[in-house]
Amino acid sequence: MAVAGIIAEYNPFHRGHQWQLSALRGQLGQDTDVVAVMSGNFVQRGDLAILEKTARAEAALRCGVDLVLELPTPWSCATAERFAQGGVALLAACGVVTHLVFGSECGDLDALWRAAQCLDGEAYPEALRRLLSTGMTFAAARQAAVDQLTDGGGGCLAQPNDNLAVEYLRALSRLDSAGGLEPVTFRRVGAAHDSAEPGAYASASYIRDMLLAGNDGWRESMPEESAAVVDREISAGRGPVSLAGCERAVLARLRTMGEEEFAPYDGGGEGLYHRFYRAVAAGRTLDEIMEEAKTKRYTLARLRRLMLHSYLGISPAEAADTPPYLRVLGANERGRKLLRRMAAEASLPVVTRPASARTLGPEAQALFDREVRCTDLYTLAYPRLSQSVPGSECMGGPVML
Repeated sequence: MAVAGIIAEYNPFHRGHQWQLSALRGQLGQDTDVVAVMSGNFVQRGDLAILEKTARAEAALRCGVDLVLELPTPWSCATAERFAQGGVALLAACGVVTHLVFGSECGDLDALWRAAQCLDGEAYPEALRRLLSTGMTFAAARQAAVDQLTDGGGGCLAQPNDNLAVEYLRALSRLDSAGGLEPVTFRRVGAAHDSAEPGAYASASYIRDMLLAGNDGWRESMPEESAAVVDREISAGRGPVSLAGCERAVLARLRTMGEEEFAPYDGGGEGLYHRFYRAVAAGRTLDEIMEEAKTKRYTLARLRRLMLHSYLGISPAEAADTPPYLRVLGANERGRKLLRRMAAEASLPVVTRPASARTLGPEAQALFDREVRCTDLYTLAYPRLSQSVPGSECMGGPVML
């Protein structure tokens, strides 16, 4: 029987995600189990998730996912390459996943493979260097280099989901243990990534904007089961969450840092942290800091990640190729059967209770302790601060439906 693996943020779980589950089961079989590696409380664009991770895991379980594992913060709040590397490594480590399923704008697996192989080819680094020397941004130079080397095959690096799909395939190629994962892609349906229009399937960005604005228009774009979880979290004062909710805490952290203290959190090696430090000194708000620091060369997502890494004290260098454990955020009955199989077949320890992390090695314990601190900082952004419980990461276990 097929077991599909998905790498996702579910920020929040919406009808487009529900469509993907239906499509993959339509192709692989209705009895296909689904394992999702989901970002924790911090997401790839350098932001806080709209709801905390166990609530988002519960929504996914109620809407058709069977087992949800956490992608820890050093990988979830990282570049597309590192995000993909961590997610694919965890799915491979499960020992039970047979397919890697992802969306893409082009829906053309062959084209995505050609781009992935080109990026890992010997000719690519020199082509990229030559184009960067002309003043092109990294993203434009990267796409142009692949275009030149594949006779126009760089087009699938122009769209965000295509770009992430290429990184998934590159990660598959690098991981010998992932050799058993068969990639499957579906063409993305509905509104474009970050679209401000709802369309047939609204983007997660649109839904988050509606939630943060207090506009009830988000309901039409979410399954009832997922919407019910959102309603409960809002009523409890635990959502919607945004960086604005802890802006002064972030500003306080940034303003106490010296210039060289920003260096470990700048993953580009281009000295961006110097510019960011000057922007922190000049800006009165986080938006002003972003506006002061951004240039044509540096994307807002990269700047947001630098800011969030600095706030959390997480260096991009901490994201090794593979996270050291498989942490369970939730499971239904089918997911629990998968966990019993994983007990014998997984290549990493499976953490179902916070206390069990203490029995792991120093690397795993250090990462788990860091997640505890990150969660405490995340809860400072709750609309109702009384819901923020220090050390809450250490209490309870995964969602079991």
